[in-house]
Amino acid sequence: MTAPRYYQLAASISLIALIFLCLAWEGALAPLRPGGSWLILKGVFPLVALFGILRGKRYTYKWVSLFVQFYLMEGLVRATSDHGMSQWLAMGETVLASILFVTTILYIRATRPAQEEKAAQQN
Repeated sequence: MTAPRYYQLAASISLIALIFLCLAWEGALAPLRPGGSWLILKGVFPLVALFGILRGKRYTYKWVSLFVQFYLMEGLVRATSDHGMSQWLAMGETVLASILFVTTILYIRATRPAQEEKAAQQN
């Protein structure tokens, strides 16, 4: 397997895990309000990117690298402000979002077209 395939696999796994974590967190494990809340929708937004990530579409990786930072920010805020189970879930969200961010950036760099590489070397 080549490096981009490893990055794609790691990004796919972390994205799927992030979706399941968000849905389980706000749906059953530690919802903001008893019975759930509208925050469960945060687990639905990454579904838009799922098929692009699974298929290795470079453009999807580009916008996911920007989009995932909201999950990283939420995880960091809630890991430092929440208590109990919610704090542990927030730490998990932070780890998964970090892995997704790093692997998307590495995939984008590894699949860069040759013309972009020449221009980057000249500058």
